Amino acid sequence: MGDTGTELIRQWLQASPFVVQLGIIVDKLDDGLAVLTLPFREELTTIADVVHGGALSSLIDTAATVAAWAGADVSGGLRGTTVALTVNFVGAARSQDVAATARVIRRGKTLVFVDVEATGVDGSVVARGLATYKLG
Repeated sequence: MGDTGTELIRQWLQASPFVVQLGIIVDKLDDGLAVLTLPFREELTTIADVVHGGALSSLIDTAATVAAWAGADVSGGLRGTTVALTVNFVGAARSQDVAATARVIRRGKTLVFVDVEATGVDGSVVARGLATYKLG
């Protein structure tokens, strides 16, 4: 059985300066599934108490990356990159943590398609994302 990217992606999350700067926390990590939380901080707001769209996009991209690696066979190498990311902002995240649930919807030979939903702690959807990630 080949190695999987789950442990490697856990290590990456702890070592990535940008992820650490954002304060992103792993809530759940399973084969093709990641739930990550972006804790609310005033430094991440755009105006007043609204979380900046760039912070939300970074959360969505990070969650998609983690889901793409989780359970992936990494025997062929450890390279990867986001090749496409679409984020639709549905509502404002005001003074609250935001959780992103990322699910692999198709895993090809090298391309992984990931659907992401970002919700506030109040349960409201604040953004939806679709990412295409290339492994290898």
